[in-house]
Amino acid sequence: MPVLSEVLAALDALWPPERAEGWDAVGTVCGDPGAEVRRVLFAVDPVQEIVDEAVQLGADLLVTHHPLYLRGTTTVAASTFKGKVVHTLIKHDIALHVAHTNADTADPGVSDALAGALDLRILGPLVPDPGDPAGRRGLGRICELPHPMTLADFASYAAARLPATAQGIRAAGEPDREIRRIAVSGGSGDSLFDDVRAAGVDAFLTADLRHHPASEATQQTPLALLDAAHWATEWPWCEQAAAQLDAVSDRHGWGLRTHVSRTVTDPWTAHAASAPLTTPTHTTGAPR
Repeated sequence: MPVLSEVLAALDALWPPERAEGWDAVGTVCGDPGAEVRRVLFAVDPVQEIVDEAVQLGADLLVTHHPLYLRGTTTVAASTFKGKVVHTLIKHDIALHVAHTNADTADPGVSDALAGALDLRILGPLVPDPGDPAGRRGLGRICELPHPMTLADFASYAAARLPATAQGIRAAGEPDREIRRIAVSGGSGDSLFDDVRAAGVDAFLTADLRHHPASEATQQTPLALLDAAHWATEWPWCEQAAAQLDAVSDRHGWGLRTHVSRTVTDPWTAHAASAPLTTPTHTTGAPR
């Protein structure tokens, strides 16, 4: 069995921490470097449900995409929900490691996994990493659909291919518009509209699209937008990452057991469709 320090070195080789954004908090949160690692659980969010799953699984290492402490902290008291996560991990000898923006821009990275889940053909990165002479690393991916679809059909297709969430897929644009080329970016993507327009694609699929950036994007060009749940666009990376670690384990003869959590940690739990807007009734007189 490998020890934690050996497995962490392999993870850092897959997703070098120096490639993370300056504001990010990646790397190892807790864990004994000399402890043996037999089982590894991959998940998007380091929340209590996932940690409890790791305990039940008997995992020695939990690898998540999202950081536990992105903005720092002054306490790990178990009376706080993040402190309880840390206490549970340490009490059960489970290490926690985070690969966030360093996994977003990797080759393969988060958006490759998203494109793979949608069976898209990848043409290249949306925002290339200038430090990659091969031109494969970078944020987002420019892709082609397996065959042209209308926006309405592709929205339904994406909803069926991505993990189910209460939100599903929202679309902006003419429903009958034909989609051939599409940009995808796992996680929050409305800061990338300039790059998406420059790419000349028909549509952009991402998550967390806000009203004003989305409205302005659709006013400037006929670009179609597809807004999925943040968790759903990043969960495919967990399967990809587990497969990558499996390959490392096989090369070294480690015999690791990797698992992917299927617990839905998207925070939204229900969706109610709106009724059509009706014409308001105007009345006279002073308001009551």
